Amino acid sequence: MRFRTKHKHMIDFLFPVALFFVFALSALTVILLAAKIYQSTTQHSALNYTSRTCLSYITEKVHQNDNGGTVSIGTFDGCEALILEHEHEENTYCTYIYVHEGALKELFVKEGSKVNASDGKTILNVEAFSMEQIADNLLQFYCVDENDQESSSVLCIRSR
Repeated sequence: MRFRTKHKHMIDFLFPVALFFVFALSALTVILLAAKIYQSTTQHSALNYTSRTCLSYITEKVHQNDNGGTVSIGTFDGCEALILEHEHEENTYCTYIYVHEGALKELFVKEGSKVNASDGKTILNVEAFSMEQIADNLLQFYCVDENDQESSSVLCIRSR
């Protein structure tokens, strides 16, 4: 009786090794492409963060205080400001949202208090910010952030 012995060929070794390297190269390519896409997405998101956040913040503040005509555009210490009035226990309080020295600021004070524009709390740094009343119940806001990204929004005041 003769036993058969298998002869080992070079292809028996090279095929699994080549298959492993093809798999490793494919996996590395997918990882590098995913990293590049992630980096691009985060950069784009960071560029739009400031201007969109600024307008979202203002939109939310207007919606929170939109009752009885208490939302208006005026001036505060020489700065154009969004003025939100609040009645609390027979006293009137004002929230001023304005730009001073390249920063969007907010200041909450009792009406008639002597305060300066520099007293406000800094929300975000911006290059330019403007607001305009385009109709009796429509306000338009325009913001340019530090990365020169521009955004604008139009808000409807429902309480008027």
